[in-house]
Amino acid sequence: MKVVILGAGFGGLEIATCLSEALGPAVDVTLIDQNDSFVLGFAKLDAMFGRTAPVQIHLPYSRIAKPGVTFRQERITAIDPAARRVTTDRGTYDADVLVVALGADYDVAATPGLAAGGHEFYSVAGAVALRDLLPTFRGGIVVVGVMTPQYKCPPAPSETAMMMHDYLTSRGIRDRCRIVMTTPLPSPLPVSKAAGDGILARFAELKIECIVGAATTRVDPDTHTLRLSTGEAVRYDLLLAVPVHVAPKVVLESGLAEGGWIPVDKKTLKTRFPDVYAVGDVTSVGTPRAGIFSEGAGKVVAAQIIARHRGGGETAPYQGDGRCYIEFGKEQVAEIYVNFLGGPKPTSDFKGPTAEGVADKRRFGASRAARWFGM
Repeated sequence: MKVVILGAGFGGLEIATCLSEALGPAVDVTLIDQNDSFVLGFAKLDAMFGRTAPVQIHLPYSRIAKPGVTFRQERITAIDPAARRVTTDRGTYDADVLVVALGADYDVAATPGLAAGGHEFYSVAGAVALRDLLPTFRGGIVVVGVMTPQYKCPPAPSETAMMMHDYLTSRGIRDRCRIVMTTPLPSPLPVSKAAGDGILARFAELKIECIVGAATTRVDPDTHTLRLSTGEAVRYDLLLAVPVHVAPKVVLESGLAEGGWIPVDKKTLKTRFPDVYAVGDVTSVGTPRAGIFSEGAGKVVAAQIIARHRGGGETAPYQGDGRCYIEFGKEQVAEIYVNFLGGPKPTSDFKGPTAEGVADKRRFGASRAARWFGM
């Protein structure tokens, strides 16, 4: 059986690993990604604030050595889901089973004025550029602006605001700075009232302002002003932005997407095309765009492929559940578990910030590096 996986993020890496563990060389897995390495989402913030050297956050795909799995660093130029055929800048691949796990891209231009007036920090390049810029900041108003209601890692903007407090404090300039977070959502983390309230309580403790329910309509680079849908105008000296997210162009051109994202069966992650699955941020499955949910979806898809190879059998449906860690500043990390699809309504469990959470978060990152890369 030939399995082609597009995208080597949380979902793609987990599928390849599960298939290799269960079937070894009995399955022919081709894993394709245009990048040469994988970066955990939270590692970008560590690099941005100088906690970790940029070179240390990259996990090279060259380290992947799994029976039955071949990694190809190639740029995908076309996807034919009906034929299960993929074209790259180096060749063509035909699959018995095709999995699309290409994540979401960033569209800075979708917010007028953002490219000239702000700094996105969601890409590795953006985070590293800010690492060099932040030491030159001498004080003023820092705005963490969320430009879209659909974005990767829902806690990240709040984490950035709290980590910014610690960073400015360490430099001795917090007293001459104001930190403001803006979001179009009704809470910093609407998936859990307890988590959202916990973040707001910490914001109050750290004197971080939060403007909720306010979408950014444009950025005025000349006056350093963020214009909000509420009519408010927020001045800034430094704007850190979560840019609008979009499905990759190659996905939009493939016929897989509807309404900008790939619709899938919520239990199986199957698309409307036979033997074509989609997992993670590129889908509209109804879970947050976060790596842990992509990983969980990957396990479900892998189980179905393994069952098919072995002659059939029932597999467990996707629960849409995951556990995320939230940096609360002051060397404390909180934890949230959410289950979106396993019951009649979403459920969540929030564990407040603790020093022990820091070690738990580190273990989480280390376990993925070991499982996927043997590091």
